[in-house]
Amino acid sequence: MTEIAIYAIVSVIVVSAVSLIGIITLSLREHLLHQILFVLVGVAAGGMFGNAIINLIPESLAELPQPAAAPFAILLGILFFFVLEKFLHWKHVHSVEEGCIDPIHNEIITHRERPIRPMGYLVLYADAVHNFTDGIIIAASYLISIPVGIATTIAVILHEIPQEIGDFGLLIHSGFSKWHALGVNFISALAAVVGTLLGLFLGSSFSFLTPFIIAFAAGGFLYIAGTDLLPEIHKTADPRRSAIQFLAIIGGIGIMFLLLLV
Repeated sequence: MTEIAIYAIVSVIVVSAVSLIGIITLSLREHLLHQILFVLVGVAAGGMFGNAIINLIPESLAELPQPAAAPFAILLGILFFFVLEKFLHWKHVHSVEEGCIDPIHNEIITHRERPIRPMGYLVLYADAVHNFTDGIIIAASYLISIPVGIATTIAVILHEIPQEIGDFGLLIHSGFSKWHALGVNFISALAAVVGTLLGLFLGSSFSFLTPFIIAFAAGGFLYIAGTDLLPEIHKTADPRRSAIQFLAIIGGIGIMFLLLLV
């Protein structure tokens, strides 16, 4: 059991470190970074839709003893993130005081710092749920055997790389600075470590909840992609840039589809 725990913990630390892939953008100038953000938003939208519909929902349906529980968990995820976003908007509005202009929402505020849009926090929370689930899956795989655990870890890493790039872009788009986005994204990724430790501690007794959590995470991704990312994409009116964003969405979906072949 000690050997399994070591393998699982090292694996999930490596998976969490993938969230630091955004560090490759730190050398980019702000102007260049914001030029490619609109593409990353498209990739992230396609990735979230694709991940939920192609990967997470079928996986939860296959694993749940009562498949009818999957739609319930998906709807619960959608409603949870709806309520969460309402709370974040309420908190954002009630933090506004008379003074200067918010450059994003044209609201009057007193501080000079660029405000963080609620979408940024939604992405972090949804990603934390997903990472927590990945941690549980990694633990469950190592409890089966070390080779199965290693194969699962590789699959998770391949899945995380494009998602983390998209998440980093969304955090920048939501108002985080590059270093701040890198830090909070890494903290969110550490939820995978918590999931692995909990999975190892509880063993197979906790595994029955994993498909429900996966479906819940799928609902969160569907909500964010549909209510936050697509409206952002629709703000682009230029036909050429719109075509690029459409191709970016297709690319994000394609990446999730290709992961089925891994």
